[in-house]
Amino acid sequence: MPPNAPSSHLSLNRVGLQRNDRWLFRNLTWRVPRGKVVAVVGSSGAGKSSLLSCLAGHLLPDEGDLSYECRERQRHLPRDYQKRIGMVFQHFALSLNSTIIDNVLCGRLARHPWWKTFLGFPRAEREEAWRLLHDLGLESYAHRRAGEVSGGEQQRTALLRALFQEPDILLADEPVSQLDGYLAGRVLGLLRQQADERGCTVICVLHDPTLVERFADYSLSLNPQDPEGWRVRTVRPVPHE
Repeated sequence: MPPNAPSSHLSLNRVGLQRNDRWLFRNLTWRVPRGKVVAVVGSSGAGKSSLLSCLAGHLLPDEGDLSYECRERQRHLPRDYQKRIGMVFQHFALSLNSTIIDNVLCGRLARHPWWKTFLGFPRAEREEAWRLLHDLGLESYAHRRAGEVSGGEQQRTALLRALFQEPDILLADEPVSQLDGYLAGRVLGLLRQQADERGCTVICVLHDPTLVERFADYSLSLNPQDPEGWRVRTVRPVPHE
């Protein structure tokens, strides 16, 4: 690795996953640099969502292994790294009877004992959540229940909940699928900012090639006809001083 290249955050070594007697991908080997945006692309059924589930530790690969490297240079398996991972699911997984702002605040639940949040979150955290809602145009919906707002508003809420965790790595499954072009740009711009300013590694499933070119550093394409036909492409060249 060149001296100025970013350190790796995720290591995949000959990873393979099988579903219903069919290999989705095999021999997937790549050291994912820290603080970059990776777009996972491919046609329906290629295994994009399943790959994110493997990275999150929700699915175990059928072959190979993967590990995360924290900033202290210690290596962890996904199940031991889950508290550092934020996840945005296709189905959002929101609490539909809770307000939008309370759903976002839930991203910090792991930091507090249950009895403390039962009486409410600290004022500083509520103010931080309000700022995030403002960034994505959700402040006017803050006190509405998640079940009362549109799919696009739920999608942005799920993303902000994951960001509120301040994760080391963010996995997002089609995070802009229900958004128009303007809002999609704002969401992906916020993810780009997380990578650039916090060193968060972002891995997200995207379908729009224009958005991949605008916001991603790398694209990882999966081929449903050839489980070993995956390809990594550099979208933005790695800068060297």
